[in-house]
Amino acid sequence: MPLGVKSYPMVSVIIPAYNVEDYVRRAIESVQRQTLSDFELLVVDDGSTDRTGDIIRQCTRHDLRIVDYHPQNGGAPAARNLALDHARGKYVFFMDADDWAEPSMLLELVELAERNYLDLAVAGFYIETYYGKGEEHSTEKKSRPSAIYPTQHEFRVAAAQLFDENLLYTPWNKLFVRERIERLGIRFRNTFWDDFPFVLDYIRDVERVGVTEKAYYHFIRKREDSETSRWRPDMYQKREEEHDWMLDLYRHWGLEGDPVSMEVVQRRYVERLIGCIENVCNPACDLPTTEKVSLIDDMISSDRAQLAVELAKPRSRMMRTMLAPIKRKNAQLAYHEGRFISFVKTHNTRVFSSLKAKR
Repeated sequence: MPLGVKSYPMVSVIIPAYNVEDYVRRAIESVQRQTLSDFELLVVDDGSTDRTGDIIRQCTRHDLRIVDYHPQNGGAPAARNLALDHARGKYVFFMDADDWAEPSMLLELVELAERNYLDLAVAGFYIETYYGKGEEHSTEKKSRPSAIYPTQHEFRVAAAQLFDENLLYTPWNKLFVRERIERLGIRFRNTFWDDFPFVLDYIRDVERVGVTEKAYYHFIRKREDSETSRWRPDMYQKREEEHDWMLDLYRHWGLEGDPVSMEVVQRRYVERLIGCIENVCNPACDLPTTEKVSLIDDMISSDRAQLAVELAKPRSRMMRTMLAPIKRKNAQLAYHEGRFISFVKTHNTRVFSSLKAKR
């Protein structure tokens, strides 16, 4: 190899794709249009049954920076892990195939990371919720003021505010150091909502973190078959597991007694508990009403739920009202509240997304 020629690109962008024929071209082209040209794009067609695979092949035909894989369907965790096994970049950036990124994203995140010797660069992002079949949508920006956290302690103390703004849950608004991923042996777990534990594994002992208030990534809520809109029989168990992860993280950080951090963790739990109540009331759930009420009673009567409503400080009158049935351990009232939320979620996406943003 000639002297001075790099053996790796600056960034490996990873996109898993499954049955997203209406979106995947936009996602790929948003990477191709990046002002940073020094990247590789690894797209994994996860056994799609529509035209997704063909579209990916068309996109790779004239761009040598794109590498495509077409394994049998194994789920998003397996698809991301396959790409990670082949990634060569100094940094890794993850995208979803139905989202898109603004052109300056990679360049500005790399500059932030390189200038400050970061282990992790975190950016803001946009949530775009589309209504019906048209292009009408609302946009919500998630961000925190720009900051550099040069030590573990400074980041850990600030993490609660980053969690509170939803900036630390997903992998797709972050620039990771690939060597650190490999040194720690981190991969996506074969579980529902697999991206959260990957991020938790990465930030557990992270050193230098930088945050930019700029937002580049557009997270799209549009498809009716969205993972977040279905009836999930095991949702409550998964939320309990996630809460265990959060508590374990803060114990590891030595901040389980920090009131600010714990308020955010407990508020996060109780907000998701309301989501679990709504999930039981989803029209697709065919359990008898008595069994639904019984499940809700078990959820809201637990010591964990009662501790959460005691410590959480809701930011809106609406959320305070929604917590009332839990505080009273009133399963019937919580059931009717869940039915109302489910009705709004099913019949008026605009109102539901607005209420959710203001919670």
